[in-house]
Amino acid sequence: MKLTDCHNIDDFRRLAKQRLPWPVFDYIDGAADDEITKARNTSAFDEVDLVPNVLAGVGTIDTSCSIMGRKSALPLMLSPTALQRAFHRDGERAVAKAAEKFGVWFGISSLATHSIEEIAELTSGPKLFQLYVHKDKGLNASMIERCQAAKFDAIALTVDTIVSGKRERCLRSGFTTPPRFTASALWSYATRPRWTLDYVFGPKFRLPNLDAHVQEGSGKAVSIQDYFNTMLDVDMDWDTAARIRQDWGGKFALKGVMSVADARRAVEIGADAIMISNHGGRQLDGSRAPFDQLREIVDEVGGEIEIILDGGVRRGTHVLKSLAAGATAASGGRLYLYALAAAGQPGVERAVNILKEEIERAMRLMGVTSVDQLTPDRLRWR
Repeated sequence: MKLTDCHNIDDFRRLAKQRLPWPVFDYIDGAADDEITKARNTSAFDEVDLVPNVLAGVGTIDTSCSIMGRKSALPLMLSPTALQRAFHRDGERAVAKAAEKFGVWFGISSLATHSIEEIAELTSGPKLFQLYVHKDKGLNASMIERCQAAKFDAIALTVDTIVSGKRERCLRSGFTTPPRFTASALWSYATRPRWTLDYVFGPKFRLPNLDAHVQEGSGKAVSIQDYFNTMLDVDMDWDTAARIRQDWGGKFALKGVMSVADARRAVEIGADAIMISNHGGRQLDGSRAPFDQLREIVDEVGGEIEIILDGGVRRGTHVLKSLAAGATAASGGRLYLYALAAAGQPGVERAVNILKEEIERAMRLMGVTSVDQLTPDRLRWR
């Protein structure tokens, strides 16, 4: 299978599975416990149908929207995800360049493998930094100050990972950061020589946003579960979120909001946006899908705060359904991570272009010429 054989996100998943050692693939692909929520994140979109209009004169359409004060060419964001150099040698650099080419938002994680400063120098496109609140308050302050100096457009505080979900695929494979060659996976590493040679002979794997503060994840191999369970602040609360918003002073989002009550509190602390998200099903298995929760959150806070539907997006029609249900935009991680793992920057560009074409085609077939015409009356719930 080649990159040119990829015509949808699931094709990129298959190619990534071919090219990655299985512990690394399972880190991307896996989720918590029985992975029920991960599957539901995508299948939830099947519960609603689009209602098209015809004869609408759709020769010219506008797919752009405004997200947190910056124009985006598509109503689609590339969510921040950790450890990207574990999937391809170019990591976040490839995603940043692809996002800039298509004029869309992207984010980098606290656990990114390229630094805040390097990514800022690389692109002038809209970018956010995803903040994990660590027990080390000096580290939290350092990351915020570095984002201010680098002129990041927004910070997204992740609020759903005070402890790690039970990611059983990672427990079976022994996946760590940095990745290590376990006995059970040696054959898989040996039969993926391109990945293995890039990893062994490439620049040292590190997490440069943490380097000066913690050893875990850079010099010392540790599982993501152990990292979350030992390094992150389990006492984080609404006062913490309000303080971080104040310290940052710029556009501020909460990532991981799932309830109406929490959406209301996000408005009360002055957040600019919420990302309705269950962390790709990697935290609380059995929780609701973001799309399942979207309508009631929109009913409560729509028009008071931007609402970004994060998770499960695999098709352009998923984006349109999110917008018609009241979201400002849609967002996802695996939708580009599979492509990054499959082919680096060309893979990410092909994946985003496929979604762009699907959004454009679906808008024309829906009879809409701008995204603000995607309103609730264009949906029917089964």
